[in-house]
Amino acid sequence: MLKVGVIGCGGMGKDHIKRLTDKIQGAEVTAVSDVFEEGAKAAAAICQAKVYHNSQELILDPEVDAVVITSPGFAHAESILEAIKAGKPVFSEKPLATTADDCLRIVKAELESGKHLVQVGFMRRYDKGYNQVKEALDSGEYGAPLMLHCTHRNREVGTNYTTPMAVHDTAIHEIDVLHWLIDDEYESAQVIMPGCTKYSHSKLKDPQIMLLRTKKGICIDVEVFVNCKFGYDINCEVVCEDGVVKMPAPAYPVIRRNAALSTTIDTDCFVRFRDSYDTEIQNWVENAKKGVVTGPTAWDGYLAAVTADALVKAQETGNVELIKTDMEKPEFYQ
Repeated sequence: MLKVGVIGCGGMGKDHIKRLTDKIQGAEVTAVSDVFEEGAKAAAAICQAKVYHNSQELILDPEVDAVVITSPGFAHAESILEAIKAGKPVFSEKPLATTADDCLRIVKAELESGKHLVQVGFMRRYDKGYNQVKEALDSGEYGAPLMLHCTHRNREVGTNYTTPMAVHDTAIHEIDVLHWLIDDEYESAQVIMPGCTKYSHSKLKDPQIMLLRTKKGICIDVEVFVNCKFGYDINCEVVCEDGVVKMPAPAYPVIRRNAALSTTIDTDCFVRFRDSYDTEIQNWVENAKKGVVTGPTAWDGYLAAVTADALVKAQETGNVELIKTDMEKPEFYQ
């Protein structure tokens, strides 16, 4: 039984605690921590776990074999580095860290440890639809990918949501899953700003079109529209030399009523990717016991951060911005 400590007891933290307690096999939550005492106590009540208010104490607890981090992004780096130092597997919700420099610190610390310890919570790699597309692409039957057309639409966001968050909080998922899908890395980024929806505000340009070009010359466009109003709508289409592969939408019945046809559209990520979260955490638990990482690595987290920084810069300049890492991908992550 893998004994898990969870750092961060907000909505995502509680969701993972419930998942680890009620759905995941081979794991139990033995400790939780949060800077907010009441939140930590409420989370601990779900699983009868010990409560810490200091993440370092949780990591060093001998009754904690592995760590799940769901605290705010700015707090991730130090907790991850502590877990690496302690030699304990760690699952970090995205982002790995809020700066590329901190992500690189984590990569270097893991390299120095000589152990694969860090997995990042990019759950789309575990989605059935994306995996069906990847299987089709990897078969080679449709030739090389040439273009990708994607959408990431949210029904609405709060007034605290700003233009850069369209990258860091929204498109970050496409940044990770798309380079995995086509087995390539990014070369450049550009952002085009169409007319702004009436549902936006002065600090948010919405929608946005994000353009990425890979080292193999594949061109990607991602429509990010966070106030689309009609639902949570994720789409991905890959145009190849000998065919087009389009990701299926979630299966819902088609209803005939009042002289119209209709089908359900999800309204948030927790419904759309519920099964992906379950599969992701089950996979992490099984691999943590073996001392391996098969999901998104610290390098993937670093690459996402570097790409996100280029997109945010492109939001500001309107130019094509180059995407450069400070080191070549280590053999350790191949």
